[in-house]
Amino acid sequence: MTASADSAAWWQPHRHADRRPLLLARNRIQQGLRLWLAGQGFTEVDPVALQVSPGNEAHLHGFATEAIGNDGQGRRMYLHTSPEFAMKKLLAAGETRIAAFAHVWRNRERGVLHSPEFTMLEWYRVGEGYEVLMQDCAAMLRLAAEAAGSRMLRFRDATCDPFAEPERLSVADAFQRFARIDLLATVDAAGEPSAERLRAQMQAAGLKAAADDTWSDMLSRVLVEKVEPHLGHGRATILDRYPVAEAALARPAADDPRVAERFELYACGVELANGFGELTNPAEQRRRFGLEMDEKARVYGERYPLDEDFLAALAQMPAASGIALGFDRLVMLATAAPRIDDVIWAPVAS
Repeated sequence: MTASADSAAWWQPHRHADRRPLLLARNRIQQGLRLWLAGQGFTEVDPVALQVSPGNEAHLHGFATEAIGNDGQGRRMYLHTSPEFAMKKLLAAGETRIAAFAHVWRNRERGVLHSPEFTMLEWYRVGEGYEVLMQDCAAMLRLAAEAAGSRMLRFRDATCDPFAEPERLSVADAFQRFARIDLLATVDAAGEPSAERLRAQMQAAGLKAAADDTWSDMLSRVLVEKVEPHLGHGRATILDRYPVAEAALARPAADDPRVAERFELYACGVELANGFGELTNPAEQRRRFGLEMDEKARVYGERYPLDEDFLAALAQMPAASGIALGFDRLVMLATAAPRIDDVIWAPVAS
């Protein structure tokens, strides 16, 4: 490390002095959320991070390690990308309202808004619809701002009023509004997507699409380039009712099998949370995981194992809703910090 780089390290006293007010605000926000969750009847749990599968979404990348048994034999294990599998097993065991501040690990993620290790606040409500999670999110935005002594959430030049009622917008409506694309016309009645139909819609809207792009590739590009930059400005946005092909862990909506009970929370153009009406059909979950791993193998040349205990537990898990919130990002916006490393007490080495 050069002398100039060493002087800018987070552990240098002058850098720590700059970051310390943000870190103390982080502590106050975490304490406030813990008190709120306790007041709502949640039990805080602490699931272990070492798992047989890091998660089975195509574009999530886990950290692999080796667990060596007493017999000296090694077994591949992973650090979880979310505490979801462990927490759903606790729901199967009989818990009804649980929450966790969990450290999670995701490879191939580093930047202003991304850290390879970060803190996720995840919580579940048994027997309650996923709309309740939207109300939880609104309450947490207010609590975070109050704890940080802020009236507005900020990221760069963007602002969001945490005390205003969030806008609720379907993915289909967002695509129509911001990209002039009729997204639901690109899926059939059962929710199966058509790359050809979406490619035609993109071309008609003047957007580029390669001949070998999948439907999911194109959807992600439109979402990132045309939709997300408009979300959460002035007030938070709840982007709701994702197509079922983009909601591997969510149950289909009761009124339209083409879309699922999945939403994401945005503030200042930043994604903060991902919520679901949880899928509890193990056969359907196995099928969806298979499709996700097929896509991972196609794009990245690797697959992750399935957690068979999780699939077995899913068969006895009650109906529930659950959500994961990027806690560090929430702190960033509440304190107007410019990057995620500024609100992590001891960031991962570059």
